[in-house]
Amino acid sequence: MPLNIRSEAVNQLAEKLAARTHMNKTEAVRTALENELHRLDEAVPLRERLRPLQHRILSRPATAWRPTRHSTTSSAATPDVR
Repeated sequence: MPLNIRSEAVNQLAEKLAARTHMNKTEAVRTALENELHRLDEAVPLRERLRPLQHRILSRPATAWRPTRHSTTSSAATPDVR
């Protein structure tokens, strides 16, 4: 079944790709669609990409480090008035 592209912008993109790849528009569109489908099939979800980093972080030993609490009025900022 033929594909009828009614968008002038899409038609221009197809012509531009066809010219750069030295293909006709049909071949350029087919190749672009195949490449996009392949890219989607090969895409690794973010969760899977982050898993090695997560394991590396979790495998580190726990430390006793705790963030320092800063009060809004510190002794250095408040003059010692007697």
